[in-house]
Amino acid sequence: MNFDLIVLGSGPGGYVAAIRAAQLGQKVAIVERESLGGICLNWGCIPTKALLKSAQVFSYLSHAEDFGINIKDANADFNAVVKRSRGVAEKMSNGIQFLMKKNKIEVIMGTGKLKSGTELTVTDDKGKDAVYSAKNIILATGARSRELPNLPQDGKKIIGYREAMTLPKQPKKLVVVGSGAIGSEFAYFYQTMGTEVTLIEYLPEIVPVEDVEVSKQLGRSFKKSGMKVMTGSEVLSVDTKGTGCKVTVKTKKGEEVIDCDVVLSAVGIATNLENIGLEDVGVATDKGKVMVNDYYQTNIPTVWAIGDIVPGQALAHVASAEGITAVEKMAGLNPEAIDYNNIPGCTYCFPEVASVGYTEAAAKEAGYDIKVGKFPFSASGKASAAGHNEGFVKLIFDAKYGELLGGHMIGYNVTEMIAEIVALRKLETTGHEIIKTIHPHPTMSEAVMEAAAAAYDEVIHV
Repeated sequence: MNFDLIVLGSGPGGYVAAIRAAQLGQKVAIVERESLGGICLNWGCIPTKALLKSAQVFSYLSHAEDFGINIKDANADFNAVVKRSRGVAEKMSNGIQFLMKKNKIEVIMGTGKLKSGTELTVTDDKGKDAVYSAKNIILATGARSRELPNLPQDGKKIIGYREAMTLPKQPKKLVVVGSGAIGSEFAYFYQTMGTEVTLIEYLPEIVPVEDVEVSKQLGRSFKKSGMKVMTGSEVLSVDTKGTGCKVTVKTKKGEEVIDCDVVLSAVGIATNLENIGLEDVGVATDKGKVMVNDYYQTNIPTVWAIGDIVPGQALAHVASAEGITAVEKMAGLNPEAIDYNNIPGCTYCFPEVASVGYTEAAAKEAGYDIKVGKFPFSASGKASAAGHNEGFVKLIFDAKYGELLGGHMIGYNVTEMIAEIVALRKLETTGHEIIKTIHPHPTMSEAVMEAAAAAYDEVIHV
């Protein structure tokens, strides 16, 4: 069977690339070994947000008196929460199946491996091989939970993110190792659901890729919720011989042993590059990533790669953008190369965290003379009315030209607000233009205008 394009992997990079290629008139096939939608729809972005929503609802009910409402005996059914999450994931995966049919994309279930620059061998669940050919092949095989030698995952006592979404029983005590987006989101979820959580981070602050002020604020919020947060700490070993786990942690004050039921390893991801034929065909890799040009073409001109397996942020929306860029380039269009310094990042714990562009430290390191404006949600009428006035918006500008270098937010619903900053940076909007852009009142988004005004000593409400 001959196609214009075969996509290996149906995550948010792969299926989006396949649909865009079909829109451009190409005959497309997509190869998937597990479930359409990949990790994001089935075991990542979507089901975790369903879990987090349940935790948020439970938190509201638990603090209903703060809003003048009396509710007695609000209890969380952990298994029902997990069941709802799986249902949301299944519905979204079924939606991808519909999109494949709508766009006349052939779905080939099985494990794919490059045979040549234009051929892919697919092995089905019965071990039968079939060879498919195409003018171009896109590799979008994604990533999995990274394992450390001192944290070998057994799927029961030391688990990764997959198991964390489907535990048969809610643990009484949980240790989360790693405080990036995955670790922080699960730490918040389990803490809110009633588990006693310890969050351990090797670096000096949690969510270490964020602006340091955001990291400190989230640390304070987590501790206020009752979570134990240990920064500058290293897990040396985990003893799983007994009924639970004994986690030995090296801290600034010495070693400490923490008892828990389960350890969640959230120390990053490892790319899925094994056994897909890269070495056989001669596709160049470096440090666990496929080497590509600005349009995701490898050193083999007919083989392209996108998503977690190439350099850049390992985020679903990045993979989708890369897939569209690659397909448009191979179709003869003239797509703009992606600006990786204008990629928004979001963490959906509570308070939420969202950011884009330079942190304050990175801007200074890059040599910019900067202006910084901060607006606290404690001064926001909408935030107070919503009962969530912790956090702030922080904007960083180039003092010379007024260029918006970065935006950093922590607070209620900020993951929905960050897109404004991304668009403003894309349009090269200046600080004064933001100040003069009238925002509706009362809204959380007013904090963007106010933060810009603060940078230029024009803020009104602080």
